[in-house]
Amino acid sequence: MIRIQVLGTGCPKCGMMAEVAEAAALELGIEYELEKISDLNEIVSFGVMMTPALAVDGVVKAVGKVPAFETMKEILGS
Repeated sequence: MIRIQVLGTGCPKCGMMAEVAEAAALELGIEYELEKISDLNEIVSFGVMMTPALAVDGVVKAVGKVPAFETMKEILGS
């Protein structure tokens, strides 16, 4: 099981990041846990200064924009 972490303050793009990540994980058939992190101190602890951001198992994979669906599949499938 992988842990997908969406880092953001709850803006529309953060919601879109969560939706795209969940859809990609479902299409890939990956067991996952989706965690939304909105606490600014916790976001900064990842080294992230721009949201939305995506981390997989604690490793930041995307910052500042929502990856396209196919790109998200590549991120989660690797």
